[in-house]
Amino acid sequence: MMARAAIRDTGRALGMPYGLCDQIAKLIPFNTPLKQALEKVPELKQMFDTNEDAQKILESALKLEGTVRHASVHACGVVISPKPLTNVVPLQRAPQGDDSVITQFEMHSIEDLGLLKIDLLGLKNLTIIEKALRLIKEIHNVDIDINNLPLDDKKTFELLKSGETTGIFQLESSGIRHFLKQLKPSEFEDIIAMISLYRPGTLDAGMVPHYIARKLGREEVTYLHPRLEPILKKTYGIGLYQEQMMRIARDLAGFTLAEADTLRKAIGKKIKSLLEEQKEKLLSGMINNGIDEQTAQKIWKLFPPFARYGFNRSHGASYATISYQTAYLKAHFPVEFMTSLLNVSGSDVERINFLINEARRLGINVLPPDINLSFQDFAAHDKDIRFGLLAIKNIGANIVDVIIDERSRGGPFADLSDFLNRIHHRDLNKKSLESLVKCGTFDSLGIPRGETLKSIDELIKFNQASKKLKGSNQNTLFGDTPKLSSIKPGEEGEVDKKTMLTWEKELLGLYITDHPFSDYAAKVKNRAKPIKEVTELDEEDPHVSRLSVAGVITGVHQISTKTGQPMLFVTIEDTSDAIEILVFADTISKNPNIWKENKAVIVNGRLSFKGGEPKLICNAVKEL
Repeated sequence: MMARAAIRDTGRALGMPYGLCDQIAKLIPFNTPLKQALEKVPELKQMFDTNEDAQKILESALKLEGTVRHASVHACGVVISPKPLTNVVPLQRAPQGDDSVITQFEMHSIEDLGLLKIDLLGLKNLTIIEKALRLIKEIHNVDIDINNLPLDDKKTFELLKSGETTGIFQLESSGIRHFLKQLKPSEFEDIIAMISLYRPGTLDAGMVPHYIARKLGREEVTYLHPRLEPILKKTYGIGLYQEQMMRIARDLAGFTLAEADTLRKAIGKKIKSLLEEQKEKLLSGMINNGIDEQTAQKIWKLFPPFARYGFNRSHGASYATISYQTAYLKAHFPVEFMTSLLNVSGSDVERINFLINEARRLGINVLPPDINLSFQDFAAHDKDIRFGLLAIKNIGANIVDVIIDERSRGGPFADLSDFLNRIHHRDLNKKSLESLVKCGTFDSLGIPRGETLKSIDELIKFNQASKKLKGSNQNTLFGDTPKLSSIKPGEEGEVDKKTMLTWEKELLGLYITDHPFSDYAAKVKNRAKPIKEVTELDEEDPHVSRLSVAGVITGVHQISTKTGQPMLFVTIEDTSDAIEILVFADTISKNPNIWKENKAVIVNGRLSFKGGEPKLICNAVKEL
């Protein structure tokens, strides 16, 4: 239990106000022991000396700090033993439930006992691949052997070279897409290298530009010794993988596989005594193998930096395989691939919005839900993607299943009367019917949304009467089902565009048929950058210090700063993407009424990359 957690847990146990516990916890610097914080932070020491409650919390927390807070469980670690585990290690039931059995020893003790611990990871991308393959089979009757794809597929590498890698495993971030465009991958080895290079250590060391320059022939490939060439040739003379480091130790210094692995561990874990021992052993081994001492020392200097960036090649190759498979599917079957991506995104509205914008950019239309064409989830429909009924707010899985089953059994719904006569379920109520109408589910039947909503109570009564009639096994005089006659298309039933888009946003989480900013896009074309372009800028770009974006306000969250001043977190979105705007008190005071949802604004400010996500700090704002 760290210092901050000790404060909060102690305060909770003592029944102290949350605000006081939070205030104390925030005064403690991250990863600083409580005793040290009391000595170094004057405000904390003052609270300890002057506030009786704070003193009680701190004294108790000092005793709790460093103790084990709870028994956590490794998300995917599996322990394997040649004998029954009960004979080797103490076991217990998992705190999360009696279904799982876990070891009482933590991972390092398990390894010290000589037991094998394997991490079995679940990947969402494997589900995406599986769903895409199933769709391809259903729609095109094509069986794809995903594990035996040709590794020189031209279309796949064209996609990778273009940087169009949204949805591609490990290659989706703006940074790696930037490097992919420069690298222009032409073989599978390039994908392994790119995944291995795009890590904090290699990026900090500036290795990526050197690798790209060497691959493209702009920089000379050199080796410290001729015997390094067969080991480093695939990576253009740059030591990148742990396996390369181990092979250097074996081929140049005569290490065994086990000794080379010990060297890898010594470097990776920065064990100083073991590192010195391995250094002497490596140097003497290279000298004994005919390498002069000066060159041997230079080769040794390649090793310590591996602790920062040495990546496991077999790991990189496994990742690259999934990257290539997802890229292949996107290149050859974009509609099916994007449909699978959307279905795996669950209820993450922000992600779904992002993927829908990507689909549209690829020329794929994303169509609103339709009572006769939509299924439970997103579905590929010719060259388009159709929204699923389950994505509609207030519509549950039970009613969706009933609608789809009835449609399969009795054919498409002819009109609203037909729908209400055939769907009799407790979840078809005023709220759910309103949601279906508002997001345009019945539009294809020629039913006006506005006029239908005015008659919603009558519709529910009609549905209940139809249900009652069916339950009594009675028919009308001529054996027909009841008909609705009061709702007819007309001007009164028309709803203005702004209202329709507001309903879509409310019920689907995003705009489908259009975007409210579309009417302003031409007006600000030369005055503001598209938000998508802004979010892809890096910190070194000269534009980050002063730029303008325009969009519709979709969210406003107000907080108070430590000084009691108001501060706003505002989300605005245009037709390309969304960005968060930070608005401080002095800017708020100039125009407090402008920060309302659904208003179209143009914002001037500077980009901040604090926390890894680009955010715009607002200097000025104007309503469009």
